[in-house]
Amino acid sequence: MLSGIIVIDKEPGFTSHDVVAKMRGICGQRKIGHTGTLDPMATGVLPVCLGNATKLCDLLTEKDKEYEAQLLLGVTTDTQDVTGRELSRREVSLNEEQVREAVYSFQGEYSQIPPMYSAIKVNGKRLYQLARQGKEVERQARRVTIGKIEILDVSLPLVTIRVLCSKGTYIRTLCADIGEKLGCGGVMKSLTRTRSGSFFLKDAVTLSKLEALRDQNRLEEVLIPPDQVFASNPLLHVLEAYQSLVENGNPVYVEQTREKKAFGPGEWVRIYRSDESFAGIYAYDEQRRQYRPVKMFL
Repeated sequence: MLSGIIVIDKEPGFTSHDVVAKMRGICGQRKIGHTGTLDPMATGVLPVCLGNATKLCDLLTEKDKEYEAQLLLGVTTDTQDVTGRELSRREVSLNEEQVREAVYSFQGEYSQIPPMYSAIKVNGKRLYQLARQGKEVERQARRVTIGKIEILDVSLPLVTIRVLCSKGTYIRTLCADIGEKLGCGGVMKSLTRTRSGSFFLKDAVTLSKLEALRDQNRLEEVLIPPDQVFASNPLLHVLEAYQSLVENGNPVYVEQTREKKAFGPGEWVRIYRSDESFAGIYAYDEQRRQYRPVKMFL
């Protein structure tokens, strides 16, 4: 069974679940999960975890994302993108400076109301299921962070933007909110995720490329080992005499490691066996002078 992360360059028309289903067939295994939903019309970076690396799914979903999007001003739809039913169309009588001022005003924290066409659950039902039934329910606004927003091109009524944002940010909704602020409405015309955490578009492969690699028995060339996600965390080696501790998911004392090093309280470290194989992520317990398991990859 393959264990690790493969960064997929998702093509339009596929849901994130479609990608997982396709990869189960390509890789010949069931234990696969994705790390953050992309709309069917969206393209770009979708890290997919295989085998024991599926333990990373929740952690990777939390990471910041970067997108490039096209905003079409003067139009609103029920999905906040160009695939939806048109609700209004207005003339765009704005100048570039007005557009820039409105776009840049969204940098920082702001309250975003999730769209009806989203996978969020309200009273046990997905919002998109209710939307397809013609129902609209009240949604709680959520604080999201736009770490950076950059205008790449203004060719009215089209505006191309690059957005660095926190988990849970809907770029469709950001486009709609910019359009509303400008008084003419707006929808998302296209969306590409260029980065998710430490994974970049340049490192991603399409599903067809993945199939080709499978046919050449070269899948491992694009398989990123789980410990690479934690490359910025310090590493320790458990002494061979105490290797059974990590095999059973037990804490490890500072003196039971080759380095005999103590880090800051709660700091995460990578623990390796004496043969250099990765065992898991541990956090330092200063009071007990021991490292306690956070996530094991045995």
